[in-house]
Amino acid sequence: MDKGLHFTICVVTTVLLLRESSQAGEEKDPELLGCPQSWFYSRGAGEGLPTLTVTTILEDPYVMVRGAELEGYCMELLAALAGMLRFQYRVKVVGDGQYGAVAAGGNWSGMIGEILRREADIAVAPLTVTSAREEVVSFTTPFLQTGIGILLRKDTTSQDMSFFHFLSPFSKETWTALLFAYLLTCFCLFLVARLSPCEWNEPKNEENHFTFLNSLWFGAGALALQGATPRPQALSVRVIAVVWWLFTLALLAAYIANFTALLSSGSEQLPIQTFEDLVKQRNLEFGTLEGSSTFYYFKNSKNPIHQMIYEYMEKRREHVLVKTYQEAVQRVMDSNYAFIGESISQDLAAARHCNLIRAPEVIGARGFGIATAQASPWTQPLSIAVLKLREAGDLDYLRNKWWESSCLRQSRDRWGPLEPPALGGLFLTLGIGLALGVLAALAELSSSSRRAAVHAKKSCCSVFTEEICTRLRIKGAARQSQETSGKANA
Repeated sequence: MDKGLHFTICVVTTVLLLRESSQAGEEKDPELLGCPQSWFYSRGAGEGLPTLTVTTILEDPYVMVRGAELEGYCMELLAALAGMLRFQYRVKVVGDGQYGAVAAGGNWSGMIGEILRREADIAVAPLTVTSAREEVVSFTTPFLQTGIGILLRKDTTSQDMSFFHFLSPFSKETWTALLFAYLLTCFCLFLVARLSPCEWNEPKNEENHFTFLNSLWFGAGALALQGATPRPQALSVRVIAVVWWLFTLALLAAYIANFTALLSSGSEQLPIQTFEDLVKQRNLEFGTLEGSSTFYYFKNSKNPIHQMIYEYMEKRREHVLVKTYQEAVQRVMDSNYAFIGESISQDLAAARHCNLIRAPEVIGARGFGIATAQASPWTQPLSIAVLKLREAGDLDYLRNKWWESSCLRQSRDRWGPLEPPALGGLFLTLGIGLALGVLAALAELSSSSRRAAVHAKKSCCSVFTEEICTRLRIKGAARQSQETSGKANA
């Protein structure tokens, strides 16, 4: 009886203890319910191997959630390191979603804070190596090199295409020199043709075909690579013609090459090339990740331009600083906003979103490293493993794999057909030329009609109408005009 009662008390006590432990575990780690923020991996690992707790941050393409697992550049890097150094690992996403910065009380946030609080053994993420972070944690050899760049939306940065965009391949000075060379060459043709006896044997009885107007027409025909009369007969005139032809061939080749380059370049000349250009403009807001190393780079920089950028972000921090990288990219796409951040991440954004572009200037060369606790036994082995992966080409393979652009096919499609604004000036010039040609033809016909009207003693309007109808072969209108004219004469 006593033994049965003792056994029952033990069972009840055990059940109560297990229930209490389960409830405590649920309260301590609620993120494991619903939307898990920790994963356990044992790929390629065996029993008895050490297990490391790895903290990371969700950022494309470094770490991404796919179903119930994580994937990305950092996850493949971590798997390769685990295979080389033989350890197991448990991956957890940083709780506050931060990389790591010093708070007002001197405590560190983000992944750096978790390593300092011994909540994680290492941090494998796009974590920038900085002097402030190096003072509290240790970093391995960088596995990626990057810098600070400016991410922009193309339609907020590209300049309005000029209506006379076809003149852009040459500068104003070049066009002026070309016009002068054309007039000078035509004058030389006219002068040499007048002086040469082979071109003009008997000036009193013959007509010289190389008048100045004919010389202008000959030079224009060479510019268009078309044969034009009169044809030169004298050797001196032919020498000048050959030199002019060679000049026009080289000129047209240079023009076509430059014009093709302008049409195929998606950004033309971006008005924002440097950080100084960003400060001077007033159309775009700009900011960076709150608490990131980029923000503190501008804060600590002695460069006047960088100080102006920091003061701008500090005064408007509630409006221009963003919480996550995804928020920054979305804001660049949706509004007049320029994002200052890691250039390698911006290259990925430009590869994934074809309406984004990174400005050419990159400052503050830096690297992404794996963070460990100070005096950790894993720091040196991890650095050596990273170097081996780099020497074997594995890091380059991962870089090309996860930064593959989806804009290549769209880019080819986009630059195939030419848009009308690029050639608007050419069409306008053609239209003006056609209009002038028609007006000149009408003027010549009008002059001829006036002379015919005087000779036939008819009205100028009737003769002009008859001429137009005859040349356009409008028989009915011509017959009606003739009948009207006959009645008027009668």
